[in-house]
Amino acid sequence: MTTQASPSFREAFWVWLKVGCLGFGGPAGQIALLHREVVEKRAWIDAARFAHALSFCMLLPGPEAQQLATWLGWRLHGVRGGIAAGLLFVLPGLLVMLGLSALYVVHGRSAWAGPALLGLKAAVVALVLQALIRMGGRAIKGVAGWWAAGLAFAALTFTVLPFPLIILAAGAVGWALGGGAVVPAETVQRPAWRTALVCLAVWLAPVLLVLAFAPGSTLARMGGVFSVLAVVSFGGAYAALAYVGQAAGAFGWLAPGQMLDGLGLAETTPGPLVLVLVFVGFVGAYQNAPAEWAWIAGLAGGLMAAWTTFAPSFLWIFAGGPFFERLRSRPRPARALALVSAAAVGVIANLAVWFAVHLLFRVGSVRAWGPLRAELPDLASVNLSAVGLVALACGLVFAVRAPILAVVGAMIAAGLALGAVGLA
Repeated sequence: MTTQASPSFREAFWVWLKVGCLGFGGPAGQIALLHREVVEKRAWIDAARFAHALSFCMLLPGPEAQQLATWLGWRLHGVRGGIAAGLLFVLPGLLVMLGLSALYVVHGRSAWAGPALLGLKAAVVALVLQALIRMGGRAIKGVAGWWAAGLAFAALTFTVLPFPLIILAAGAVGWALGGGAVVPAETVQRPAWRTALVCLAVWLAPVLLVLAFAPGSTLARMGGVFSVLAVVSFGGAYAALAYVGQAAGAFGWLAPGQMLDGLGLAETTPGPLVLVLVFVGFVGAYQNAPAEWAWIAGLAGGLMAAWTTFAPSFLWIFAGGPFFERLRSRPRPARALALVSAAAVGVIANLAVWFAVHLLFRVGSVRAWGPLRAELPDLASVNLSAVGLVALACGLVFAVRAPILAVVGAMIAAGLALGAVGLA
């Protein structure tokens, strides 16, 4: 496929904005949209180079679709093109998510909101299961991959081990198992260390500023948690939520049901699904602030979550690209990254179980035996309305194969219908 002449910056700008506004459907839908706009319709990038860039972005922590958009913009117009593409990919969804978070803290306890959110949560459980199956087929390769996924699931479900340690352990095991000959690699440029330092400073500046002036605040803790997450969040938004769920519970930011609410709202917005972290930041900061400062704290928390989630992507693309390209050609790092991806499947499986337990049962308890723990539901507290809604959502997702927005809309309507007759 022959490529056309590079577009002007203004022409590309409007395409990136279009992608940001229409980027529904999760990473698969967003990547398909980028391919259609940049490769098929305009031939700015050839298909082979697009696939190569996608494989690189899937090895990075963070939202791969946003990183791919950033790479495309950088390829066409350098750093300013990458910044424009990456920001516009996120900005529409960020504004929508901030608005939805504000509505949630005002109306989240309204009579109509409970049934609507119940339907939304049922849709989330089905969509997480779909993501688990899709990612498992792509990421788990061989016996070692199955072991990595299974052990990651068991460690998160039945021990107190933190998410970052599990990811690092999978990478270390992969490194140890990955001996072999060096694979010839394409010639790549050296990493741009000056660009790396600038990107790193831009990423960490707000976090360090808050740590300096309010070291024990909710905002400071969020800056630290989300910054660590940006480095270890292999496996996409669903895997990242396992780590955020641990932190949100430990610091009292959100209740388990609220995490499900946020993920459901994020499914309705354009842009990366990891925008759910904006909801976590907004609602968590709002609920932990004095009443007179709650709105300012909520906005600051949402923006801190967005900044520390997406700013690192520019560092990985602008400065880390050549380095990671070299890693892909060497057996040990490649094996380490493969087992990290497999472990991320186990993390998503843990998340699916966690969501299902909190949705389907009204009462549960955590049992601990030294380093071991388990969250056990009270079987007598089963929510039959939630069970029926989850079954309906799974039918729409797996049997009908309805689009995400159609599933979300249908499940909200189903929840409201049950509420109207007193069953939700």
